[in-house]
Formats: sequence, structure tokens, C-alpha cells
Amino acid sequence: MDDVSADLERLYRDELPTFVRVATAITGDEEAARDAVQEAFAAALRRLGTFRREGPLAAWVWRIVVRSALDQRARAPRSAGSADASPQPELAVDTERAAILVAIARLPERQRLALFLRYYADLDYSAIADALGVSAGTVAASLHAAHSTLRVRLEAS
Repeated sequence: MDDVSADLERLYRDELPTFVRVATAITGDEEAARDAVQEAFAAALRRLGTFRREGPLAAWVWRIVVRSALDQRARAPRSAGSADASPQPELAVDTERAAILVAIARLPERQRLALFLRYYADLDYSAIADALGVSAGTVAASLHAAHSTLRVRLEAS
């Protein structure tokens, strides 16, 4: 096993719960998230030869996981009246949590993904930028806009 495939295996072993947590936030369903992560790592293993080592392996894998979770969400049947497959407020235990979930679900996709990667995966701006294929400045702007929007929406509710 070469170094990169060993690193990929180690990343899977060490960070699987984090990948599933972020994928769950994206798909709105833990089982779908697990499927997305499994598909992503299988794809990463198949495409390991295309990893150019221009950035960290983890960032490359995050990009694949995010795409896989988005694809999984797109394939999932939507429930009647659901505008998004994000976590549903009726699953919340209290109204404050429900308000937060609704506010996050209504954010533009890039802002939601940046939030998930920052707070669920604890990635820095550079790693988020690599995972989303944008600049670190775009990540900063997306997070700032998400925070501002959430603050306004939550204060209004």
C-alpha cells in the first residue's frame, strides 16, 4: 500500500464520525449521509491517481464527500411540503432549536456548506476553500453573510 492510500485509510479511520456528521447536515438523514461518505471514499480510492498533492489530502477528500452528500440529497425523495432535505424542525426538541434549524435550512447552499464545514468539521478557512473549490476570502464572506443572516432571522423570531 503506497503512502497516499495509507493516508486515505488513516483519514477514514480517524475522521469517519466527522465526515458523517457533516454529510448528515447536508443530506438531513444519517443513513443517507453514511452512504454518501462510503461512496465518497470509494470514489477517492478509485481516483487516488488523480490526487495531485497540491493541497492536503483531507481537503481533496472533503470536496468529494461534500459532492457525494449533495448528490445523495438530490437523489432523495422530498417529503410533501419540504423545501429542502435539511434537518426538519419537527425533529427539534424545543422551539429555539427548531428556529435555528429553519434559519440554517433557508441559507444559500454555499453559506450552509461553509457553516457545516466550519462548525461540524472544525476546518479552517483554507481547508473549507479547498473543499468547496472557492477562495479563502469567499469562505470568509460566506461565513460572515451566514452569521449576519442567522442573527437577523433569529432575533426576529
